[in-house]
Amino acid sequence: MAKRSISCFLLVLVSLLAVALAEATTEPPAVYIFGDSTLDVGTNNYIPECLAKADFYFNGIDFPYSEPTGRFSNGLNTADEIVRLLGLRRSPPPFLQLVNDPLTFRKNILKGANFASGGSGILNSTGQHQYIRVISMGDQIQQFSTVRSNITNMTASDAATDAILSKAFFLISVGSNDIFEYLLNITRPPMTVPEFNATLVSTYEYHLKTLYELGARKLGILTVPPIGCTPIARARANGNCSEPAQRFAQAFYTEAVALLEKLSSQVPDLRYSLANTYLMTTGMMENMFAFGLRDITSACCGDGTYACNQTASFCSNRDEYLFWDQFHPTQRVSELAALTLFGGSESFVAPMNFSQLLGVNI
Repeated sequence: MAKRSISCFLLVLVSLLAVALAEATTEPPAVYIFGDSTLDVGTNNYIPECLAKADFYFNGIDFPYSEPTGRFSNGLNTADEIVRLLGLRRSPPPFLQLVNDPLTFRKNILKGANFASGGSGILNSTGQHQYIRVISMGDQIQQFSTVRSNITNMTASDAATDAILSKAFFLISVGSNDIFEYLLNITRPPMTVPEFNATLVSTYEYHLKTLYELGARKLGILTVPPIGCTPIARARANGNCSEPAQRFAQAFYTEAVALLEKLSSQVPDLRYSLANTYLMTTGMMENMFAFGLRDITSACCGDGTYACNQTASFCSNRDEYLFWDQFHPTQRVSELAALTLFGGSESFVAPMNFSQLLGVNI
């Protein structure tokens, strides 16, 4: 049964690869993006005191003109690959970039914005000790409320704003940093495991409800990947995957399933796609050669214990690596993940994939 599931998974990916760049049959929706470094396209560049940045080499070596943009990747990241499949030529820019250009702010926000901040988490405290300052999920949503207010100023009607936002796509990837910090005893105030889990889930529920109240009706949610098998986690576990981190990641998905089922029963007009990012990634790891991967344990840039930088060594065969740096996937793996999000079965994305949620063909 497992082999059959993986075979179907591979068949879907091969089919999607052949048509991935075809034009969408309808105009792409506005896309509003929230979360952490998985989706950050340069937010932290605009936070002078932030220490979680990727706006330097060798980050971006495969981006056009080898430009380090602030993405924690050798090229495009998961946000980029997802919006490409929607028919957009480029990702919505960081909100903090748009806000600095008031002449085009209103025009651009109707197409979307990226609020994701590397190092951030569900909890307001996550990342604030390690990286001095990041934009938490709660603060990202507050920024989006500013976007909504500006749209309402243009439409002169809350109902008209609701109609516009009901067609938009809200993409979220968050939770990994919260778990990492808890396991490293950085979380403040200190909590027991049950206290931490309860706080994380209740805070996430609050954030999702707030987004709904602000007009979000179509959610695409990425859960926590197998963070215990990242290069930095392996370095701290003698080359093995960290089992505590793996258990937390799996538990997060289980909690997210229950949470989204609860929310959708309370607000029937909410539609969502929930990605089992843990299963998607372990599927690639267990069938690495089928996906063209040759290294699923090492960082391509650096030795896996520190962030990629201009003094680090880096691999030449980047498409064959799962990890770009100590945490993040390569551009190639982000592309494979996006294809799965749009074409995967319910075992990977439930209760519907992104194509079904958004009514797009790729």
